[in-house]
Amino acid sequence: MPEISEQEYTQLRLQQVNDALGSGMFVHVRKLLQNMPAYDLALILESSPAKSRNVLWQLVDPDHHGEVLEELNEEVRKGILKSMRPEKLAAVAEGMDVDDLAEVLRTLPDSVYQEVLSSMDSQDRGRVEAALSYEEDTAGGIMNTDTITIRPDVTVDVVLRYLRLKGELPDATDSFYVVDRKDYFVGAVTLASIVTAKPEVIVSTLIDEDIEAVNADMDETDVAQLFERYDWVSAPVIDNEGHLLGRITIDDVIDIIREDAEHNMMTMAGLDDEADTFAPVIKSTQQRSIWLGVNLITALLAVAVSSMFEGILSQLAILAVLNSLVPSMGGVAGNQTLTLVIRGMALGHVGESNARSLLYKELFVGILNGVIWALLIATVVALWQQNLLLGAIIAFAMLMNMTAAGIAGVTIPLLLKKMNIDPALAGSVILTTVTDVVGIFAFLGTATLLLG
Repeated sequence: MPEISEQEYTQLRLQQVNDALGSGMFVHVRKLLQNMPAYDLALILESSPAKSRNVLWQLVDPDHHGEVLEELNEEVRKGILKSMRPEKLAAVAEGMDVDDLAEVLRTLPDSVYQEVLSSMDSQDRGRVEAALSYEEDTAGGIMNTDTITIRPDVTVDVVLRYLRLKGELPDATDSFYVVDRKDYFVGAVTLASIVTAKPEVIVSTLIDEDIEAVNADMDETDVAQLFERYDWVSAPVIDNEGHLLGRITIDDVIDIIREDAEHNMMTMAGLDDEADTFAPVIKSTQQRSIWLGVNLITALLAVAVSSMFEGILSQLAILAVLNSLVPSMGGVAGNQTLTLVIRGMALGHVGESNARSLLYKELFVGILNGVIWALLIATVVALWQQNLLLGAIIAFAMLMNMTAAGIAGVTIPLLLKKMNIDPALAGSVILTTVTDVVGIFAFLGTATLLLG
């Protein structure tokens, strides 16, 4: 029997849950959900319509509510949190990591947020308020406070006795952080070093120089790039004075990378990266209308350019047939460059220092592509219409538009980035306008000059 993929298995379980739910077999649904990991429970909730989602949430074991909330996307989480009382939220918060709890609390209305905080004990409240004092997309906003600290002047034997008394280590612990008596970060000692060193060795001699602290104000994307570059499992977080605040672990960084990928994919289509697949019709329509309106305006601009050449279009019907060909090819070529540049910017490969080199490279790629496809389409059109001049006109327009597409594909995302506008969100709309206008103007303008 062939093995099924993880995606097919998830869909199979979703079908089982939906069938049982539709038949009113709530006890059976509860049993199905009971042994599922938090990620799978979140996936089933996100894959269900709003009505079923509320029922499913009531059937999920309350002991798992915190873990499931951590995995849900923001829009779905907001919908579920609306139905929960503050004291219930406070109970759920007890088992959550500080960074995940801070993310959940940020989505609540102020009145509910204050009620949840007041329902917590003073220690948990202090930890959460410390995390909330930093911006959401910074190292301080995603850090955990569950760190193990040791003094630089103690021996390995003292550390090992302390660890045995403690009984367990926080998840993803690969290093212990060395601090002085005022909690200033001194360095980090790996777990492997502690385990393998002789008992009489002093901790300060084991500090790993390769482990650097991350400032709490650093952007989370920069943090993810550091983890990728240095293959970190965890990293200490410090404030501007050098005090140790907490740590960031690899599971947090994986979430950042996944969210960035989703963000780029969704914003290229003009959608919110946290959009709920099963959101109500009215809400989904409102979310999509903004960029559809922007696209309509840019399309009207292309139509306005075409209308300038109404006379030549009425004389030669073949121009109207071929008119969409040049903008279409330019749009595809431009989007290839645009996607490449946005990806390079996201990975830190493209910046002001090398933007000019990339521009020249894409300019020559555009010219070379333009020559290749101009010759091909010119040959096809000339043989089809028995008209060498028409073939030459479309070849010239193709060359101009492919060149413009290469230039625009590089310059548009760089300019948008300087203006603090997300290139993935607005880049494709602007690029399409450029290639449409240049393509139509080059083709019909040249045809007017030579055939009009």
